[in-house]
Amino acid sequence: MLCEKCAGEAGSAVCGGCGKTVYLLGPFCYHCGSRIASQARQIVAAPESDQEIDFSARLLCSDGTCIGVIGENGTCKVCGKPYVSES
Repeated sequence: MLCEKCAGEAGSAVCGGCGKTVYLLGPFCYHCGSRIASQARQIVAAPESDQEIDFSARLLCSDGTCIGVIGENGTCKVCGKPYVSES
């Protein structure tokens, strides 16, 4: 899963509180609220990508007031509006 804030790959871990597999998007389990152990975070976190991000390939939102980018589904990741080409 890609993080919405940094576009990096989010690792996953098994929560010690509820036993469910969760993405490491923060220090707490989003199912039960238990703190996820920092040791587990370091072990299962996804490796850093060696590839650089090509920002010139991104497609900006067509709404003039939005700062988002268009996702794979054709809508803006921030405001949710579908992309409208300028042509």
